[in-house]
Amino acid sequence: MLGSIYAIVGVALTLSIGVLKFLNFSIPGLFMIGGMTTWVLIRHGAPWPIAALSALAVGAAASLVVERFTWRWMRTAQEFVPLVSSMAFLILFENLAVAFWGSELQSVPQLFGTSDWRIANLVISIPQLVGLLCSVAMIWGLSAFLTRTRLGRGLRTIAEDSNTALLLGVDVNRIVPLVFVISGLFAALAGVLFALNYRQVHPFMGEALGLKGISAMVVGGMGNIWGAIVGGLIIGLAEAFSIRYFGADFVDISVYGLLLLILIVRPTGLFGDARTGARA
Repeated sequence: MLGSIYAIVGVALTLSIGVLKFLNFSIPGLFMIGGMTTWVLIRHGAPWPIAALSALAVGAAASLVVERFTWRWMRTAQEFVPLVSSMAFLILFENLAVAFWGSELQSVPQLFGTSDWRIANLVISIPQLVGLLCSVAMIWGLSAFLTRTRLGRGLRTIAEDSNTALLLGVDVNRIVPLVFVISGLFAALAGVLFALNYRQVHPFMGEALGLKGISAMVVGGMGNIWGAIVGGLIIGLAEAFSIRYFGADFVDISVYGLLLLILIVRPTGLFGDARTGARA
């Protein structure tokens, strides 16, 4: 389950860097928005499906704001400018959450009881299993969208060469916001799944997870959607086994040590042969 959350964030990052060629640092903030919005609505009595869907909508809307003031206004500036402005949005989102709800760790009510499967010494949480299946289904749907629809082909054309896309009649100003909406939906979905399954949220929850998402993207291969999924699952399993056998103090050592090892052996990542996430 943890690996699938890393994978979803990794896919959101991969879509941004694969199509637009810039690393969207606001995605960890959108993850936080998804989790915090879910917690706020549930705390005020909203059913969890309504809270989850509302969190996805808020995440998509916030991502459109980032597109307007990060990409659309600054795409003709030097390459680092959109990256820095997206990082500013991450800080802005975090501090707005602190201003409204404080910086303390907040608990999400337990909504699903203790519905577990037990196989020998292995305990499988049904809600976590459902969340894992939902994340895989969303990523599969994104892959099908990119390969089988007209808009998806437009995204792939932009990923190959934006100037050629313009010559072919692709409406870049209409399609690029779609990239941000999809990235916002995936980041918010990861936040919703984290809040519902791990039952804790706070304004800075996206920072550590953003680093793991970037690691998942790099391990799988920059720009490859299915590579980001594999990378996320590998990092999630490494973290879980590290906690099990070495303790929580060794989590980051294990995860980032594994990242360095994979990059030493294969600098392009496990599936680095694919050129763009849109092509994957």
